[in-house]
Amino acid sequence: MHASRPSRRFESAWRRKGCACVAGVDEAGRGCLAGPVTAAALVLPARPPRGIDDSKRLAPHVREALFHALELAGARFAWACVEAEEIDRLNIRRASFLAMRRALEALPEAPGAVLVDGFEIPRLPLPQQALVHGDARCLSIAAASIVAKVARDRLMLELDRRFPQYGFAHHKGYPTPGHLEALQRHGPSPVHRRSFAPVRQLIEISLF
Repeated sequence: MHASRPSRRFESAWRRKGCACVAGVDEAGRGCLAGPVTAAALVLPARPPRGIDDSKRLAPHVREALFHALELAGARFAWACVEAEEIDRLNIRRASFLAMRRALEALPEAPGAVLVDGFEIPRLPLPQQALVHGDARCLSIAAASIVAKVARDRLMLELDRRFPQYGFAHHKGYPTPGHLEALQRHGPSPVHRRSFAPVRQLIEISLF
């Protein structure tokens, strides 16, 4: 993990090549057992708010505050989801890339280049650069990670109201001991990912 804060050096390098609009892309919820995988695409405003960092380094209230600060600063962003049923059909890797493509398509303006956390997005008809630990190194990817995480957490709060027995408001679908215990007690909900091992094994046991 990189200790330094993310910077705009990657965006600046693309702008020197003539790309006026550079979008950062990241996802949230890849390792969850329930709920969607959510991706965000974001173009930084001229004056980004201070404190942007990898969403995993930030407390929930800080992420929410930065989400609002990005809106107020004029950041252009969009997010998109791939639901559990699609994840089971596609696999999580392909579903994550699909969410990223959907988020980019939802931007009000197509970017001239894309900076993406981790790996290049297959079949993306735009120039792109993949950055390992991009959410900790690149400011627009870090900002996208905040938007994706906040958007997904809000969706999980809605799912908690529909399925209160699972505790989605607390663990957001991640495989915590409390979540696994609720799965054992209640079985999977309609928003659980049946292809993920803990859920799949529970279903297999129940069939015997």
